[in-house]
Amino acid sequence: MKYRQLGDTGIEVSLLGLGTVKLGRDQGVKYPTAFKIPDDQQALELIALAEDLGVNLIDTAPAYGSSESRLGGLLQGRRQRWVICSKVGEEFVDGQSYFNFTPEHTRMSVERSLQRLRTDYIDIVLIHSDGDDMAILQKEGTLQALAELKAKGMIRAIGLSGKTVEGAIAALQQGDVAMVTYNLEHQEEKPVLDYAQAHRKGVLIKKALASGHICVGPHEDPLRKSMEFVFAHPGVSSAIIGTINPEHFKENVCALPA
Repeated sequence: MKYRQLGDTGIEVSLLGLGTVKLGRDQGVKYPTAFKIPDDQQALELIALAEDLGVNLIDTAPAYGSSESRLGGLLQGRRQRWVICSKVGEEFVDGQSYFNFTPEHTRMSVERSLQRLRTDYIDIVLIHSDGDDMAILQKEGTLQALAELKAKGMIRAIGLSGKTVEGAIAALQQGDVAMVTYNLEHQEEKPVLDYAQAHRKGVLIKKALASGHICVGPHEDPLRKSMEFVFAHPGVSSAIIGTINPEHFKENVCALPA
């Protein structure tokens, strides 16, 4: 496993991070096939495998159902081994998502995540955007609330998991990290990577494999080609892969560029 710096945060992350939406939520998710949420033993084995493969980044969110709470137990005794990324803004209750970006909700959400994760700090907290990135950043005060919590030592790095180039760059101007979609079929957010590289900011990639929908030529390996493409850009810090299949995770690691 190779590692890259997360901008100028002082945090070093593995090229691949483990996404955990499938540890806590199986409703309203956009994957090509249905799946069953793994039990604790299966989840422990997946986390242990990720550790053995050199992965040190794990991604979760309140919107991922029971993911945070489960990780709080699953990571007991291993907390220092992991860089934990969580989020604020999106909630998932009774099968439905809703958004709240107020400073009050943001503070409550981070404090709740700390309790669920059984830790006294979270390495990275991102705003879980509803798509209206600039309105959130300019009107809601969400990032400012996160900055205050960072100043108190509750968070190490802050930013946005957004859906627009303008929003991601604005978040990097004010914060540390942006999570963007970037893959063989979606390259519109490349300017964010360019900006991050030029200004020593961190970038986490979501949907590096287009949620399992990547298509390439008949004689090409879509996994290897995807990995080579994503990590060819030096502005990329890590890509979050949300699989619960151990063999798939091994294949993802093996496909990383040398």
